[in-house]
Amino acid sequence: MATPEAPRLDERLAAAAQLVRPGAAVADIGCDHGKLAIFLAVSGRARRVIAADLRPGPLATAAANCRRYGCEERVELRLGDGLSVLSPGEADTLVLAGVSAGTTIDILSAAPWVKTPGMRLVCLPATKAPVLRRWLWEQGFDIEQERLALAAGRWYTVIGAAYTGQRRQPTWEECLLGRWQGLPGAAGYAAQLAKKLEKVLRGLEPGGEEWKEAAALAERLRRPQGAEHGEN
Repeated sequence: MATPEAPRLDERLAAAAQLVRPGAAVADIGCDHGKLAIFLAVSGRARRVIAADLRPGPLATAAANCRRYGCEERVELRLGDGLSVLSPGEADTLVLAGVSAGTTIDILSAAPWVKTPGMRLVCLPATKAPVLRRWLWEQGFDIEQERLALAAGRWYTVIGAAYTGQRRQPTWEECLLGRWQGLPGAAGYAAQLAKKLEKVLRGLEPGGEEWKEAAALAERLRRPQGAEHGEN
């Protein structure tokens, strides 16, 4: 019987898959239904795939999906908390998708071995992407590229980073703007960020330095972001 094709991914997971380098050894932490891990294995994009989740229920769903797509032997399923399921050297790429920036930071902070030259991260923060960008830069990770994805009327960013050991103190503007400008979907993402900044402005003293900086950033985000590469 022919092996089924790779599962269809939603826009967010498809964007995350794009940031996984071909031939990588991947650990998908918080794999949920396992479709991203299965896609990476069945498509051949990753040479090794470990899929882990803290909860038995989602891991059982991932196991069922592995059987459905005929890749039980190509996806290693593990039950456990964060990166405790891994030993140093088992993966060169860590995927953390769908959890908050704070949870992502907690998971990475609990495993100092992630700060190994060449270790790559693919992060899809559910909230507070600027907070995650700041942490990554301050901890010695270089944010190499990002992707944007629209899901349920909301824009998300997927961040691809690699550990270099070169720490830096980014500005607020750098943390907000990241590496997404000029990407397909940039106009929508910028408009979403501008609305959030408007809420921040309402909580600041008008005319103060923080207010001026936030107002300038909001104005910048409201400017046209360039061609949208087919975005409607």
